[in-house]
Amino acid sequence: MSLPARHLVATHWGTYLASAGTAGGEALRPLPEDSRPSSIGIDLPASRLAPARILRPAVRESYLRSGPRADRGRRGAEPFVEVSWDTALDLVAAELERVRESSGNSAIFGGSCGWASAGRFHHAQSHVHRFLNCIGGYTRSVGNYSYGAADVLLPHVIGDTRSLAVGQTRWESLRQGKSLVLMFGGMPAKNGQVGSGGIVDHRLVEQLAACKEAGCRFVCVSPVRSDAPTDIDARWLPLRPNTDVALMLGLAHVLVTESLCDAAFLDRHTVGFDALRDYLLGRSDAIAKTPEWAAGITEVPADEIRKLARELAGSNAFVMLTWSLQRAHHGEQPYWMAIALACMLGGVGLPGRGVGFGYGSMGGVGFAPPSVQWAALPQGGNPVEAMIPVARIADMLLKPGERFDFDGKTFTYPEIRLVYWAGGNPFHHHQDTNRLLQAWRVPETIVVHEAWWNAHARHADIVLPVTTFFERDDLCGSSRVPHLVASRRVSDPPGDCLDDYAIFSRLASLMKVEQAYTEGRDTVGWIRHLYERTVTTAGRQGHRLPDFATFWDTGLVEVPEEAEYLEHMQAFRADPVLHPLSTPSGRIELSSSTIAGFGYADCPGHPAWIEPMEWLGSAKAARHPLHLLANQPADKLHSQWDHGILSRSNKIQGRARLGVHPEDAASRGLAEGDVVRVFNDRGAILAGVAVDTGIRQGVVLMSTGAWFDPLEPGVIGSLDKHGNPNVLTPDIGTSSLAQGPSPNTCLVQVERFESALPPITCFHPPELLQPP
Repeated sequence: MSLPARHLVATHWGTYLASAGTAGGEALRPLPEDSRPSSIGIDLPASRLAPARILRPAVRESYLRSGPRADRGRRGAEPFVEVSWDTALDLVAAELERVRESSGNSAIFGGSCGWASAGRFHHAQSHVHRFLNCIGGYTRSVGNYSYGAADVLLPHVIGDTRSLAVGQTRWESLRQGKSLVLMFGGMPAKNGQVGSGGIVDHRLVEQLAACKEAGCRFVCVSPVRSDAPTDIDARWLPLRPNTDVALMLGLAHVLVTESLCDAAFLDRHTVGFDALRDYLLGRSDAIAKTPEWAAGITEVPADEIRKLARELAGSNAFVMLTWSLQRAHHGEQPYWMAIALACMLGGVGLPGRGVGFGYGSMGGVGFAPPSVQWAALPQGGNPVEAMIPVARIADMLLKPGERFDFDGKTFTYPEIRLVYWAGGNPFHHHQDTNRLLQAWRVPETIVVHEAWWNAHARHADIVLPVTTFFERDDLCGSSRVPHLVASRRVSDPPGDCLDDYAIFSRLASLMKVEQAYTEGRDTVGWIRHLYERTVTTAGRQGHRLPDFATFWDTGLVEVPEEAEYLEHMQAFRADPVLHPLSTPSGRIELSSSTIAGFGYADCPGHPAWIEPMEWLGSAKAARHPLHLLANQPADKLHSQWDHGILSRSNKIQGRARLGVHPEDAASRGLAEGDVVRVFNDRGAILAGVAVDTGIRQGVVLMSTGAWFDPLEPGVIGSLDKHGNPNVLTPDIGTSSLAQGPSPNTCLVQVERFESALPPITCFHPPELLQPP
C-alpha cells in the first residue's frame, strides 16, 4: 500500500515515521521530534509476518470435535484446526449463551492486561470489557501487576493513588533543589523507553543529566548496579533483595535518636508517629531498629547507614521508589516506610523534596501531565459484582467458593466456566507458570484474541487472530504526555486477521447487542468521535485543536502541560486544614487504625520489617542460595515481539540471559555463554550465562518476556527450555491487604546444563489441521 509523506505509527515504545521499504515492505525510522528514540520499534516490520503469526481462526482439535470440557489436560499440546470466521464466532457466541443461561454472567471471566495497544480506540481491554458488559457483565479483576500493592495501600496512607502514575514531583523541581535523591530500586533508564499510550519524545535520560549538571546527587539502593545510569555517578548500596524496609528503619532510627526529625511537620501533617517511634526504638517488640540491626539483615554496613541518614537530614532529600520494589512479599511495607522516612525528614510537599513513586518504571513519570484529558472508549457498566485482585487468577480458578481477604473485606472466589481474554499474555506476566497450567485446565472454554502463537494462544480452545498496530488506524496518547498521535496503518492485515472491534462487532450482532456495542459507528467513526470529544474538552479549557481532517493529515497535536501543576502534596503542605488528604484523619497516616482494625497478621497497622517467605537470610537459602530478580527487558515490552530481531539477538544460544556475579559463576564452574538450568521447587528453566560484576553476589538477574516453551507441552513441571522466569516465581499475594503479585521474592539454584540443547520451538506455530 502507498503511504503519505507524514505517516506516523505510534507504539508503546515511541512514535515512528513509516515509509516504503525495500522488496515491497515498509520501514520505520525515528521521529525527528524525539530527542532519544527507542530502537525497539525499528526492526519490527521485518517480524510482522514471522512464522509465529496467527493468520486464521483456529480451534483446539478435541474441542472442535467434542465441545466444551474436552481433554482440558491437553491444552498446550494439541493441534489446532483452522476454521472460517463464521464457524469460530458461532462457537464463541453459542458458548457465551450456554454459560450465561446455565451459570450466569459471573461464570465468565473477562481477562486483559491493557498493554496490547497504545491506542485510545484499539485498546483490547476496553473492547473486551465493553462487549461483555453489553451481554450482561462478567467477573472482573481489579488493580494491576505493575503496582498492585501500592494501589491498595496508598489511599490508606496519603489518601489517593494519583502519584503512582501521574502527579509526581517534577524533574525540574529536583534540579532546582539540587536534591539528594535516594533511589530505592534505582532509576532504570531502559524502562523510560515505554509508555502506556505511546511516547513522542523520550526525555528521561536528558532530565537525569540536567539534574546531575545542576548539582543533584544520587544514591542507588539496589542489588543491581545498572539500575542507575552510569552517567549520573550514583553511589551504589547493593543490599540484599527484599530488605529495603530494614534499611529504611535503620535510617529512621538514626533520625529519631539523633534528633534529626522535623517534629513540626510530623505534628501538623501526620498521625501515628508515636506508634512508629515506639517500634523503631524497640518499645513495642523489644527489638531496636538500629543501624547494626539493619546491617545484619541488609548487609549494608552500619556506619554507611548512619552516614546516609545524616546526609539526608542535612540535604534537600528526595526519597524515590520504583514500582518493582512493591512486587515482592509484603510489598506494601517499603512504600509505607518510605513515606514515613520522607515525613521524618520534613520535606513532603516542598519543591525537590519529599517522596515519589514510579520514576524509572515508565516513560513520562516526573513530568507535568497534559492540560487536556484525551478521550477513551467507554466500557459501560458491569452489573456483576464478582471480582478478584488481578494477581489472584490461579487462586480463583483452583479454589471456587473459597473466601479470601482483600483491603479489609472478605470475598468469595466465583466458579469460572469460561475465560475470554483479549490483550496481554498471562503465561508471561503471571507467577508460578506450572500452577497456572494446573489452573488453566479448570475452565470449560478459553477464548483468546492473539496475533502470535505464544503460550497464551496455544493453551486456548478458540483462537481469534487479531491485527497489530501496523495494520490498523488509531489515535494514541496517554495521561503522562502532551501529544496525541494519528497512528496510521502501514500494511494490510495478513491472512484473515481482524481487529478486536471487528471481531466483537460481529459477535455483538450474533448476540443481538450490536447497536449497544457499536453505537452505529465504524472504526473511522469512532476515531473521529473520540477526537472530537477531545476537541470539546480542550475547548472548555481554552485550547483550540485542529479539526479532525487536519489532525489526521498532519498526524500530531500537542497541548501545553498542566499550567496550574502543583508539586506532590504541595497544597496539603501549605495548609493541611484547608487542603486535607482523603485519609480518615485528613493527614498522612504513619500508623493506620483502619489497617490495624483489619487484623491482618501479614500487614500490621504501621510499616514494619516482616521476613519474606523466602530470602537470602532464610533457611530456604541453604537449598536455593541465589535470589532471582526478574526485571523489565530492554529489548521489548513485556513479552511482546519476543520473536523479533532485537529480542532474539540478545539471547544466548537462543535462551534468555541470566546475569551472574563472577564469584557465583566461578563457584559453579560456569563461564560466559554457558547454558544453565535454573531451578527451585516450583520449576526449572534454561538460560544463558552473562557474567556481570554489577550484580550483587548471591543474586541472579533475568529479564522477563521469554515466551514459555516447555520441553514436553501439556506436562505440568516440564523444563522450560527458553527461559521464562515466572516458571520459578511464587504465586502468593503481597499480603491480605493488597494481594498484589510477589515475583521478586524468589530463591533458586543454578547448575550447568549437561544434556544436548533442545531446540527452541515457541517461535513456530503448533500443528495446524484443515477442517474435516
